[in-house]
Amino acid sequence: MLQEPRFLTAEQAVLTTLLAQLALVATLATMLVRYARFRRLLLTERRDWPERLTFIVALGVPLMVGVLSRLLLGYKAADLSLAGAFLAGLVAGPYAGAIVGAMVGLPAAVAGEIVALPFTVGCGFAGGGLREVCPKEAIWHFSPFVFTGLHRYAWSVLRRFHVDWQVILIAAPILLELLRQVLGSRFGAQRLFFLGTGTPPMTLAVVVATVFAVAIPMKIWNSARIEHRLQEQEKLLMAARIEALASQINPHFLFNTLTSISSLIRSQPETARVLIVKLSGLLRRLLRSQDHFVTLREELAAIDEYLDIESVRFGTRLEIVKDVAPASLDVVVPSMILQPLVENSLKHGLANKVGGGQLVLRSRLESGRAVVEVIDNGVGRPAGPARPGEPPGIGLRNVQERLRVIYGTSSRLQLEDVPGGGTRARMEIPELVVPDGDATRA
Repeated sequence: MLQEPRFLTAEQAVLTTLLAQLALVATLATMLVRYARFRRLLLTERRDWPERLTFIVALGVPLMVGVLSRLLLGYKAADLSLAGAFLAGLVAGPYAGAIVGAMVGLPAAVAGEIVALPFTVGCGFAGGGLREVCPKEAIWHFSPFVFTGLHRYAWSVLRRFHVDWQVILIAAPILLELLRQVLGSRFGAQRLFFLGTGTPPMTLAVVVATVFAVAIPMKIWNSARIEHRLQEQEKLLMAARIEALASQINPHFLFNTLTSISSLIRSQPETARVLIVKLSGLLRRLLRSQDHFVTLREELAAIDEYLDIESVRFGTRLEIVKDVAPASLDVVVPSMILQPLVENSLKHGLANKVGGGQLVLRSRLESGRAVVEVIDNGVGRPAGPARPGEPPGIGLRNVQERLRVIYGTSSRLQLEDVPGGGTRARMEIPELVVPDGDATRA
């Protein structure tokens, strides 16, 4: 036996429409914030007119389409004219709110709803007016749950005459929705679209839904603003930490070089003079450079200047061999990352070796990673409790920490004993190549 179709009651239809409206406004807010250009508009409180027009078009066009959907297809949930116009004014100012209000009110006015256009324009001005008078950060904390603390608000007003902007911001859409209910009842649904059955419970449900239709986009957009700020602070923190680690290397390198020069002043004054001249040239280059990242080509050029200084001190005892793959020269590396590795080989490996020593600089690309090795045939690492692969000195610990801060677990620094005597420092980092050899600036 066939059952008769069951239809929603008037109250159930209104509640279903309100839930669909909230889902629709959340979807629209989420889609808009995914676009980088729209997201940038939310990050600043001062916007010029081209930026405001971008915001107006991005928000106003979907809202206008929603009104047309209601007029042409009878889909009432798509009409977000009150919340949309008020929201535009609250975020972008009174004129932006008025323009969005005109965009959503004009189709309804053309369809005969003559009260719609002045009402939606007024909603835009209302949101913009609140933006002009209240603190900007208070706007982004728009929340309907402020009413859970109304007893505390009332006490603060009586005790200190303290104005809670959240209550004022929430009161605005409530009053606008009540005004729409009154105007709709007075002029009829043919002159102004509104939801509700005229009963107090349904009116309350419509008012609450209107508040949430404003609060949900504000919450979504504020979360995007907070996420962006956290990312920026994270970048600044990492840059500051890299800067601190890099500045730690320079004094360490300068101290060791000056110690080497001081030991030659009496016995080899001419050699000491040449070292001072070369050191001043190297320091001048370091002071001019503000880059945190350079290409391997530039890093090796800096190492050449450093080795010029050490070659004067070592004389013919030092042989330098380069085995550098041409494809690796454009790989981006942290600035001054190789100098501590070379210095460690010279100071701890070759300085105490009897006879001549050899220093090998080697680089290549392996499976999407850049591998740089500094190898010496010196006396090797001193015996001690250090674990295999653990950097022993301040310079190498600094290098390891810089790699960890910049690349995380994608990098590795290892010290290995070379068969027959000597040490290999092996550094692996992700292969990041800049075309034409241009280094990435921090």
